Amino acid sequence: MPELDLLTQSLARNVKHWRSERGFTLDALAARAGVSRGMLIQIEQARTNPSIGTVVKIGDALGVSITTLLDYEQGPKVRIVPAEQAVRLWSTEAGSYHRLLAGTEAPGPLEMWDWFLQPGDGSPSDPHPQGTVELLHVTAGELTLVVDGVAHQVPEGASVTFEADVPHEYRNDGAAPCSLVMAVSVPFER
Repeated sequence: MPELDLLTQSLARNVKHWRSERGFTLDALAARAGVSRGMLIQIEQARTNPSIGTVVKIGDALGVSITTLLDYEQGPKVRIVPAEQAVRLWSTEAGSYHRLLAGTEAPGPLEMWDWFLQPGDGSPSDPHPQGTVELLHVTAGELTLVVDGVAHQVPEGASVTFEADVPHEYRNDGAAPCSLVMAVSVPFER
């Protein structure tokens, strides 16, 4: 089965499961996530491939990671994610990307990402739920991290942490490619 079809079916199954686990109706989840009821129905019936922004909103509303929503393997407590199973969720024609490497529930979603930004590329992010924290480590180049409208330069070898419940953006304003690893911790709210 093609990977996209597998992910669409996994998303459908996992959204249904976690919505039921949390005791949310379609209307309640739609309101919490800021996603239409019709979109949720299409997702739960595996009839659409939603944007990463929509999947993030649903995961945040359910209090689970994107990894949990896209997970198509049920397995033991130790889970090794082979490199080829890292999910590329964003990319540009210039070659920039970010990949979801792994994630878990601890007790809320905890995700680890691999980012690569070509010069001039950037990726904006909507605010995450209150209490969300991001940690980044720049492995090459220099990152311009914009948090709530304020730009911060993060050079190669430096790390940064910030509260991600405000608009933020990851940019490469430099002349060389930028690579970084990011962890995102989202608290679970009932």
